Amino acid sequence: MRGNSSWQSFACLLLLVFAFFLLAGCGGQPQATPSKDQTAQAVREQPASQASSQTGSPEQSAKAGIRVVEALVTSVSDGDTVHVKLDGRDERVRMIGVNCPEVSHPDLGIKEQPYGRKAKEYTTKQLLGKKVWLEFDIQQRDKYGRLLAYVWLELPASGSEDEVRAKMFNARLLLDGYAQVMTVPPNVKYSDLFVKFQREAREQGKGLWGLAPAAPSTGKGGETGYIGNARSKVFHRPDCEWAQKIAPHNRVEFGSREEALEAGYRPCKVCNP
Repeated sequence: MRGNSSWQSFACLLLLVFAFFLLAGCGGQPQATPSKDQTAQAVREQPASQASSQTGSPEQSAKAGIRVVEALVTSVSDGDTVHVKLDGRDERVRMIGVNCPEVSHPDLGIKEQPYGRKAKEYTTKQLLGKKVWLEFDIQQRDKYGRLLAYVWLELPASGSEDEVRAKMFNARLLLDGYAQVMTVPPNVKYSDLFVKFQREAREQGKGLWGLAPAAPSTGKGGETGYIGNARSKVFHRPDCEWAQKIAPHNRVEFGSREEALEAGYRPCKVCNP
């Protein structure tokens, strides 16, 4: 009898354990914690519209990865400076890598330089009232608060030399002889191309490079004068190869060596005037 009682007690215990696990299984399956891979996939699948709204940027991406912003040219200050309407506000834009001859600004004490008026007329004809795309470099503004930009006439697709020649207005100013190269680090993305474009324009005598240089003046006793570069503050002998390359609007004539030195100019290291 005692053996049967022990067996019955053991059987009851097994039934109770079985019932406990059965009830636990009916309570539902626990939720799995997402893995790192699943989380990363969810981030990648975030809608593009949501990501762009977080940046608040009006930028567009060209096929070559060039970042540009669309703007409308509203006025032209001179050959290399324009005003644009950008994202509902007025912005003054100074073109990177180029320097056009000055137009007259009496209030600023700036006198008009040769070809300055023609450069402004060229820019006005090409850009005024037109939609353009602005590409920025490392430094986006100068000390005057102006935007520094490469001005594209069409949305760039490849960034190749051929496309820069055809579509970028900074390049057109150089190729057509309305500007000289002015490289100001750190904005040097297209500086090598710009030097090449200027050399082509100078060799072909385009624009300001076609202006006849003034004959050098003479000092006392018929002494041959000297030619200074207003941009570099260096003066040369008239027959120096570097004197021949000075753009007309940067040429300054001195009757004597002493006159050039007193004006703050340095002698050329090639011709040693």
